Amino acid sequence: MTSPHKNPIKSSSENRELSPDQTLGLVSLTLMQKLSQKDPSFSWLIDDNKDLRNMKNFRNRLELIDLAIKTGAPISTAEVSFLMGAKPGKSRVERGGLIAIKVSRNVWKIAKNSSENNYWRN
Repeated sequence: MTSPHKNPIKSSSENRELSPDQTLGLVSLTLMQKLSQKDPSFSWLIDDNKDLRNMKNFRNRLELIDLAIKTGAPISTAEVSFLMGAKPGKSRVERGGLIAIKVSRNVWKIAKNSSENNYWRN
């Protein structure tokens, strides 16, 4: 004899259904990605955008420079090269309003150039 009660366990396909909001979001994202392949004005959607990566790298570099100046932490020659954009050739290097001073072998400190004759200031 069969039981009159129905099985309360739902199938796995019913549990995996998307809500209407999730479906709309997925369709919208897919459409925007397809449009970005055809129209360059949607290029901000693609993370491989070279200009976007350059801006992120530039912003990270500025934040690291600010952190190095504020903390006064000693940094390596490679880090000075990365932050200032050029390998230091002397024990004191001035570039772009920054001063890097060599403390000892492979140890540097970075500070802002506070001289009043800096032609970058208005």
